[in-house]
Amino acid sequence: MEKISQIYQRASERKGGEHILSLLLADDSHPYLEKLGDDRILAALTKKVFQSGFVWRVVENKWPDFEETFFRFDIEKMLMMPEEMLEKKASDPKIIRNYNKVKTIKTNAQMIYDEQQNGHSFAEFITHWPANDTIGLWAYLKKNGARLGGNTGPYTLRAIGKDTFLLSRDVEAYFRAHDLISGGIQTKGSLKAIQMCFNEWQQQCDLSLSQLSRLLAFATGDNNVQIELNE
Repeated sequence: MEKISQIYQRASERKGGEHILSLLLADDSHPYLEKLGDDRILAALTKKVFQSGFVWRVVENKWPDFEETFFRFDIEKMLMMPEEMLEKKASDPKIIRNYNKVKTIKTNAQMIYDEQQNGHSFAEFITHWPANDTIGLWAYLKKNGARLGGNTGPYTLRAIGKDTFLLSRDVEAYFRAHDLISGGIQTKGSLKAIQMCFNEWQQQCDLSLSQLSRLLAFATGDNNVQIELNE
């Protein structure tokens, strides 16, 4: 297993120097996550579910209509919605008509509501989930929510400001090239090995999981285009 200093040096050389790399690794954490409304988390979950396997731009263009159609993702209103109303809304041409994905809104609203019953918001719950068990949070979303497996859950977490690594193509390529994993990327063994690596790298530096994830990608694969800054 490489030290993070080795990975950083390689990424720096590929991207045109430490100054460029530091700009590319700018911290994108969001300290306001804990105060985020749970309706916004349900909205983010829904957006990523619909973007999965679809053209993201189309989802973005239709998103104001999604907000209007689903009561701005108010948790209690979504849970009170009868199935026939949900099915009717799924046929509305203003949104993307996919009933199976529309059904996830109510399921994921239930996941959020159930956690609220423990005396805190879902945003607080996510905020305080320990970074050294990121894959545990992924597993929670997959088990308790709908269509949040694979990269959908992690991408949603990144979107709302929760620090997380992502298993992009380049990140996966790094772990395979260094024989740190074998078999499927989403197997328990692979995920555990990946988490252990990120935990060890965090002990070696002050980078976030998001920054470490990008650093791996910059140091791997074909993305070695150097960037020149204008003075």
